[in-house]
Amino acid sequence: MALAPAPGLDLADLSEVELVEVLRAAEEQKCQLDALQVEVTARLDEVVRRRHAAAGLPVERQGVGVASQVGLARRESPNRGARHLGLAKILVAEMPHTLAAMRAGWCGEWRATLMARETACLSLEDRRRVDAELMADPETTEGWGDKRLVAAARARAYELDPHAALKRSRRAEGERHVSLRPAPDTMTWLTALLPVAQGVSVYAALTRTADQARAAGDERSRGQVMADALVASLTTPAATSSQSAEPAPVPGPVPVAVNLTVSDATLFGGGHAPGWIAGYGPLPAGVARDLVATALAEAQATLRRLYTTSTGALVTMDSRSRTFPAALGLFIDLRDQSCRTSWCDAPIRHHDHVVPDHAGGPTSATNGQGLCEACNQAKEAPGFTATVHDGLVITTTPTGHQARSRAPALPPGDLSAQHRAHPQVDVVRARLQLVLDDYPPAA
Repeated sequence: MALAPAPGLDLADLSEVELVEVLRAAEEQKCQLDALQVEVTARLDEVVRRRHAAAGLPVERQGVGVASQVGLARRESPNRGARHLGLAKILVAEMPHTLAAMRAGWCGEWRATLMARETACLSLEDRRRVDAELMADPETTEGWGDKRLVAAARARAYELDPHAALKRSRRAEGERHVSLRPAPDTMTWLTALLPVAQGVSVYAALTRTADQARAAGDERSRGQVMADALVASLTTPAATSSQSAEPAPVPGPVPVAVNLTVSDATLFGGGHAPGWIAGYGPLPAGVARDLVATALAEAQATLRRLYTTSTGALVTMDSRSRTFPAALGLFIDLRDQSCRTSWCDAPIRHHDHVVPDHAGGPTSATNGQGLCEACNQAKEAPGFTATVHDGLVITTTPTGHQARSRAPALPPGDLSAQHRAHPQVDVVRARLQLVLDDYPPAA
């Protein structure tokens, strides 16, 4: 459908279906314009460098000022202009499939930036391989939110060059810091860049405090309780006393009381498939092994094998209850990782029946999905329907448009004879049995 209505046709004359199609057409043209800006930016850099070379400027000075020109033309700062310039040069020279996706109208500038960022540690050959695997076919990433795209690109980068990814991760730990910047309405953004284990642990503690307060009847929102708990923990007299001459404490070992999903080959056999931390995403195999080894040494880890099939699919669980029991809810959280609605990366807040209970939908892993609060409410609006077939959830909107989503694949298990000999495998199997024992068989 053409983006601009025909002469004399007002938007008020368009039907609901036509309005949705106009939105889609506009989005595709925005992506195509993003591609045009990328190619123009790269070409501008070439032209300026050629002019500078002809004028006799040293090589290290050729191209100076291009970033400022880009920023001015786009009504942005030179710093942002430099980012646009860097992205343009990478896409044109090293990521042809991502650039072609932008020309085709299904990849915008931001998602191209994410692809470039997550493959920055790779060689040119490996970067082009990830580019081809994820961006050559629009069906590959159809319905993926930004977090899922980042996770897939990062995981593939770990697999292709685990040593470079691990080195990058170790170097990043030295960049930990806390920053403060202003926000609207006399508010501030207090940001902490932390190693993954510490960050997940802090967030889990704040979440637990908020959940307990809400359960006890606290009328503050979940986010308000978490913010207040953070401030209270850092500004109490015991934490800020100036009478003590002792140095600031150094974080000790972090209990791995998080859900770490990792294949047995990676955990016990030196494999390179990345692990997955719920609420965070993939992390290099070496980091996953280090976390588990440290936690096991201090009796702070719980290993749980949550998948059994060669494809990496999680084991299926069912319940007779109308609501999802806690363990089945945890299973859905680990399987879906974030809201199952296409393009949505929000944290899971509700465990939803794909086919509603009142319509005969069972309380099971197959008929269950994790949704954020907003998506769950939208799904209940008039005209929305959903079905599930072989793990694929198909949601139909009131206009007849369909969105498809499938839970991200997890690393498959591979208990070879070498892995079976490892004593910790018995712990993994025992935890699997405990998970299965949490449920009575479906009626």
